[in-house]
Amino acid sequence: MFQGILITKDDAGYRAGLQAIDEAVLPEGDVTVRVAWSTLNYKDGLAITGRSPVVRRFPMIPGIDFAGTVESSSHPAWKAGDQVVLNGWGVGEVHCGGLAEVARVKGDWLVRLPAAFTTRQAMAIGTAGYTAMLCVLALEKHGIKPGDGEILVTGANGGVGSVAIALLAQLGYTVVASTGRVAESDYLTRLGAASVIDRKDLSEPGKPLGKERWAGVVDTVGSHTLANACATTRYRGAVAACGLAGGMDFPATVAPFILRGITLYGIDSVMAPQAVRVEAWERLARDLDGAKLETITSEIALADAPAVADKLLAGQVRGRVVVKVGG
Repeated sequence: MFQGILITKDDAGYRAGLQAIDEAVLPEGDVTVRVAWSTLNYKDGLAITGRSPVVRRFPMIPGIDFAGTVESSSHPAWKAGDQVVLNGWGVGEVHCGGLAEVARVKGDWLVRLPAAFTTRQAMAIGTAGYTAMLCVLALEKHGIKPGDGEILVTGANGGVGSVAIALLAQLGYTVVASTGRVAESDYLTRLGAASVIDRKDLSEPGKPLGKERWAGVVDTVGSHTLANACATTRYRGAVAACGLAGGMDFPATVAPFILRGITLYGIDSVMAPQAVRVEAWERLARDLDGAKLETITSEIALADAPAVADKLLAGQVRGRVVVKVGG
């Protein structure tokens, strides 16, 4: 038996809470990991609250990422004592995840913990920070350089937005942060934002084309915000879209694409190939300021995860939340 958050769904309803879990609940896998730290991402909030049908198998241990130490392995790449990180692959959705003391997964899903990070720091980054790095890599590979103009980051107070700002600023880009919590502008400027704008500037229905402003965009919001970001991106600029906090719809026209030649990159962190994951974690180890990471991060106990999940979906959580799982 081990402690963890378990989600159940039956005639009595949908429930999530801390309890003792039998190892029989764990699915098949060739590596068993003693989890030290996990985290709460937006998707975890949806899973724990049942607000969206994220979980597709019950009972389910939520948690789309974790960091810990290999306890046992029949996979050739891993041995007992190795420190590892996992993001995505359907963990916490169709395969039991990281908000428990033990996880059993496929070894092909794991990434070796970079020497630069502790397991806590790796989860302070988590899927949100790893996704932010994927967005930055997309803009870089498009050819956008620090001197090319302003980079817009939407949903700036969230986990992806916060890490994206810290990364882009560290790399020399001029970052404009868009947020619904303008009162927290000081936090965003400490992370490296050159200026802060109210999300209302982007969240209402807009025109097919607006005044060109952004050399690049990291969007975590979707819906009208993404449409307006595309409409105001400069000629041959790029938008990296990775979230849907504002909605799954995309009420846009083809105008920015065929008249300004902009590129919209879809950023998928769940099924990204291993080589992409390794590159992202190597770059995070090199380019993310540890002091800024600590500024972004707050810590909770495993038992607190359900209550904080509600606050996360209500937009009341800033930055990254790490969950202390192991002793």
